[in-house]
Amino acid sequence: MTEAAMIERRGRLLGPAYRLFYGHPLHVVRGEGVWLYDTDGRAYLDCYNNVASVGHGNPEVVEAMARQAAVLNTHTRYLHGGILDYAERLLAEFPTEIGHLMMTCTGSEANDLALRIARRFTGGEGVIVTANAYHGVTAALAELSPSLGPAVSRGPHVRLVAAPEGDGSGFIEGVRAALASLLAAGIAPAALLVDTIFSSDGVRPDPAGFLAPAVALIRAAGGIFIADEVQPGFGRTGEALWGFARHGVVPDMVTLGKPMGNGHPVAGVVMRPEVVADFGRDIRYFNTFGGNPVSVAVADAVLRIVRRDDLQGNALRVGAHLLAGLRRLAAKHDVIGDIRGAGLFIGVDLVRDGRPATVETARLVDDLRERGVLISTTGPDAAALKIRPPLVFSIANADLFLETLDAALSAL
Repeated sequence: MTEAAMIERRGRLLGPAYRLFYGHPLHVVRGEGVWLYDTDGRAYLDCYNNVASVGHGNPEVVEAMARQAAVLNTHTRYLHGGILDYAERLLAEFPTEIGHLMMTCTGSEANDLALRIARRFTGGEGVIVTANAYHGVTAALAELSPSLGPAVSRGPHVRLVAAPEGDGSGFIEGVRAALASLLAAGIAPAALLVDTIFSSDGVRPDPAGFLAPAVALIRAAGGIFIADEVQPGFGRTGEALWGFARHGVVPDMVTLGKPMGNGHPVAGVVMRPEVVADFGRDIRYFNTFGGNPVSVAVADAVLRIVRRDDLQGNALRVGAHLLAGLRRLAAKHDVIGDIRGAGLFIGVDLVRDGRPATVETARLVDDLRERGVLISTTGPDAAALKIRPPLVFSIANADLFLETLDAALSAL
């Protein structure tokens, strides 16, 4: 089937809401490590897909999945040791104040569950998120995800704050103003919900520590802090296993997803026990597939690989190498503006005449695809390169990316 015929068939069968990457869509049929392969066997360096955190087709993860699937797969209403063993291992990676794990299938489900628990615990409804946040696709979370576009309405209980810049003081004042606005409207705050690297806002990792005053503000107002670690979690930021740890805060709840299962749909929420006590007493929670033995076996394999192979340390080392290389390119190509990153999560602004270079950024991403390198864009103007490769990305991979980017920038 031709590419055009496949695109037509996709639209006819799947409808109009799905979007494809790249002006020239990519048809991938296989993945291995940091590489994706198309129908002709051409290899593409994957500098974008954080989901396959320990590498596409990781044989150890595949073996764990197949082994458990051949024995048993059911739900959490039966006793099973796998979920208990995994919960012990995972919770040991968090501050001691975090004591419970509840499992879901997706990050959207995890954030939805966290929101329900937060509202039960606080008695409030108001939620504060950043101006271009993305937290999920359920009805409740779409209202909290302005990056989905203006057609998705914000509820009266939602307040948006500008993403952090500079020393982070503007973000803190934004949270203060949002709380005042909620209270003036008679809406009690339930939560401050942030992706701890602000990925959809253009990747905003610095300065480390600015979150703490905002967390103090939400708690003083009767709300709680939910750290969305679906993108930055499991070692991606390099300095710590979790993005919130860079800020010296202990969240009330933490949501997990994407890299947790290396492509397998597994996610969850970890939390302070007191936050979920009333919810657990009064409300029955069940998720047919959340925490099933196969998903748990996959998640356990991923966590073991991340720790055993020091992928957090690899993210720190290779990320520093990438940042240094990008700064060298910035001295050569004036289209490069601000460069921000922590570990293997990097945002690179492109600018023309002091303005976000949205058109040029899209052209560059498409040109890199033709040259065999896959990345995407982020930020409110889609004018920042989003560099977020699998955690097994190497120095050699980074050098190939930088060499290809240099050529693409020269052509731009």
